[in-house]
Amino acid sequence: MKKEKIGYLILISVAIISTICLFFLSPIAQDTQYHNFCDSSTLFNIPNFWNVISNIPFLIVGLTGLISASKFSESKIQYLIFFIGISLVSLGSGYYHLNPNNETLIWDRLPMTIAFMSLFSIIVSEFIDYKKGLKLLIPSLLIGLLSVIYWLVFNDLRIYVLVQFYPIIAIPIILIFFKSTYNLTIGYWILSAGYLLAKLFEHYDYETQTILRVFSGHTLKHILAALGIAGLLYTYLKRKKVIFTSK
Repeated sequence: MKKEKIGYLILISVAIISTICLFFLSPIAQDTQYHNFCDSSTLFNIPNFWNVISNIPFLIVGLTGLISASKFSESKIQYLIFFIGISLVSLGSGYYHLNPNNETLIWDRLPMTIAFMSLFSIIVSEFIDYKKGLKLLIPSLLIGLLSVIYWLVFNDLRIYVLVQFYPIIAIPIILIFFKSTYNLTIGYWILSAGYLLAKLFEHYDYETQTILRVFSGHTLKHILAALGIAGLLYTYLKRKKVIFTSK
């Protein structure tokens, strides 16, 4: 069996299993402790200062990506939406951390779904089929948007979890089993590593503050995630299109 066929089989299997599991899970309510972050410092009249300010790197990377999009892709729409999403993450997350609660959290999650789903569309275009990835863009964005609305209306995170979980699992599978149309793919691994480290520090929010004194785990989460995106952007700017020739 060809490597790509194995990749398709795994992707389809993960999608089916994830969707089935979704229906067997009880509704997942938003944890009331979710908003209790370690950082409670107020500097320059900004509450939760470090968790707010640490979102600035997202804005820098996002705007740089928007300005540079024409340099690394002929078809810019997916990349533009991705970097718009990253820029909005900075604003949405910064706004949320000024006053963390469910009402402000929506402005954090909406841009994240834009970034997640547009990135998934980009990777499908680059590794599987350009047109399939492009066709996937709008439906993916709509599903992401609906997952946030569903959570907000029904206080049920199941669909939102699936929207985040599936791309996280699918992207490494695509990177391993499919060939890119570009010569450099390490940026996606840098992004994945940054994301995993970010989630790790998010989990150990209080412990990190205890050790480092200044920064909490959640603050470092923002910085590491932004560095991962910066690594991806650098790769975008350095890579070249690969021309495949049939034997």
